[in-house]
Amino acid sequence: MKNVTTPPDDLLDAPGDPYAESAGTGILRGILRRRSTIVAGGFLALLVLVAVLAPVIAPYDPNVQNVLQRLRPPGSGHLLGTDDYGRDVLSRLIHSARVSLQAAAQAVAVALVIGLSPGVAAGFRGGWLDAALTRIMDALMSAPSLVLAITIVAVLGPGVTNAMLAVGVIMAPRFFRVSRATTMDVRHETYIEASIALGCGNLRTAVRHILPNVMPPIVLVTSVSLGAAVAAEASLSFLGLGVRPPAASWGSMLSTASSNMGLAPYLVWPPGVMIFLTVLAFTYLGDGVRKGMLRSRSASGKGE
Repeated sequence: MKNVTTPPDDLLDAPGDPYAESAGTGILRGILRRRSTIVAGGFLALLVLVAVLAPVIAPYDPNVQNVLQRLRPPGSGHLLGTDDYGRDVLSRLIHSARVSLQAAAQAVAVALVIGLSPGVAAGFRGGWLDAALTRIMDALMSAPSLVLAITIVAVLGPGVTNAMLAVGVIMAPRFFRVSRATTMDVRHETYIEASIALGCGNLRTAVRHILPNVMPPIVLVTSVSLGAAVAAEASLSFLGLGVRPPAASWGSMLSTASSNMGLAPYLVWPPGVMIFLTVLAFTYLGDGVRKGMLRSRSASGKGE
C-alpha cells in the first residue's frame, strides 16, 4: 500500500479565490465613494458614541419622576420637554439609543447563529440536509412576522431579551438563504475542488474558502437587518412586549406619546425621528456595502 503524504498546511490554507481577498477592500471603497453612505456611517458612529456615553451626557436621570413638571413643553427647563410622569424626554431619548442598539445587535446575533452555519452546511453538502433545513426555514418565513414574534414573546414572557430572541428567529431565514445561495454558487469552483483534492477536509474547506465568499453578502444582510431590528424592537416595545418600565426605548416613548397626543403632541417627534433616521442610516450603509460588493466582484472578473 502506498503512503499518502498530507500536503503542507500552508498549501491547504492558501487562499484560492481572488474575490475573497479583495472583498473587504471593495466594500470599504464602495462605502467611501458614496457621500450618503459616509453620512449614514457617521450618524451611526455618533449614535453608538451617544449610547456608550449616555450616563455621562444625559442631563437628567431618565427614570426620575416629577409630577410637578409633567408635560412641560420643549424649552421650559427641558430641551425636549417632559413626559406624563415629568421625566426628561432628552435623557430618555439618549438612554433609549443604548437599548435600541443593543436590542438590534442581539436580534442580528441570534439570526446569524441560527441562519449562517446551517446555510453554509446546506449549500455545501446538499442532499437530504439541504432539503430538511430549507423546509424548516421556509416554514419560518411563511408565518406572519409580527404574529410569530408576539407568540414567542407570549411563551417566553415579555422583556427586551425575549423580544429580540423572537426577532432573531424571524430574521434567521434571510441569513440562511443568502449563505446557502452563495455557498452553492462557489462550491464547484476550481479552487474548492483543488482544496478537497489536496486533502483538506470539508470543515476546513468551508472555513478557509467558503466563508470568505459568504461574508460580503452576509455583511450586507446584517446592515439591513440591523435597521429592521430597530424598527421591530420599537414595534414590540410600543405594544408593551419589549423593555419593561421604567426603562425606556424609542418604541415605549412612542407608546407614551400616543396616550398624550391631545395634550403634548411634541412627544411623538423625538423617538419617531430617531427611529426613522436610524433605520434610514442602516439602509444607506447597506446600499454602500452592496455597491462595494458589486464593484469587488466586477474587478475580480465574476461580473455583477
